[in-house]
Formats: sequence, C-alpha cells, structure tokens
Amino acid sequence: MTASTQRRGRRIMMTDAERDAFLDEQRTCRVATVSADGSPHVGALWFVWDGGSLWLYSITRSRRWAQLRKDRRLAVVVDDGVEYGELRGIELSGTAVFTGEAPRTGEPCPELDVPERLFARKYFGMARMPHDGRHAWLRLTPDAVTSWDFRKLGSS
Repeated sequence: MTASTQRRGRRIMMTDAERDAFLDEQRTCRVATVSADGSPHVGALWFVWDGGSLWLYSITRSRRWAQLRKDRRLAVVVDDGVEYGELRGIELSGTAVFTGEAPRTGEPCPELDVPERLFARKYFGMARMPHDGRHAWLRLTPDAVTSWDFRKLGSS
C-alpha cells in the first residue's frame, strides 16, 4: 500500500496509527464502481478495517455487485468533519476480491472470522455476525491510499 503525493505534503497526511483509529471509529463509507459504459456509480456501505484491508458487506443484488462482477476496480472514501478546519478522510483504491459464499449464509470461512467479528461488534454490538442471505463480502486491500486531516493545518 502506497501513500499518494498530496499538495500539502505530509503535513496533513494521517499516520498509520491515525488511519487505523479513524477507520475503526467511522461507520459509513462511499464506494465508487464503474459500469461497462464507463459511467460511475457511488453508494454508501458499512465497513470494517482490519489494519490492512477494508471489508465491505454488500447486497449481492445491487448495482454495485453487478458492476464489480464485470470490473473489480473500486475506490472508497471515508470522511468526517463539518467545518473546513475539521475535515479529515481517507481514499482507498484497488481491486475488489469476493470472499466467502454469495450471498453469505454463515458457512465456515476462516478468512472471514476476523472481519465478521469486527463487523458484528461495530454495528450490532454482538459477538457473532448475523447473516440474512442477501449480503456478501468484498475485500479491498488498497493499492493506493490518500489521507487528509485539516485539523493539522492549525498546528505548525
């Protein structure tokens, strides 16, 4: 994973620890995919970060899922803040990897043990992941990461 060059340089970039804490506390991301004719589609999803990959839990009958079946490239933005000096966020891009059965019914899949435990705790306050037979997992291990934290502009 490489950090992209930014206009304000490393001054507003999040450290790895800041990135991990930010992704752990945020609940919603925006996922951009591309259709066969090149038109973009952006939708919101819940996610978890395991320190190296972003795990997205998507409805398998969605436009997003259909587009990723044909072109697995995607970009994800997680951001926060209201006033300019509070803005912070992360953009991750790369290739989606479909993981586990689709739709997910809870069949044993060791690769999903950690993301499902993290997701169940983050969104449901439970130890085990509930499965509805409509969602499945996408993993994004980013090729590129860009981050910003405008709160750092106030400090010299």
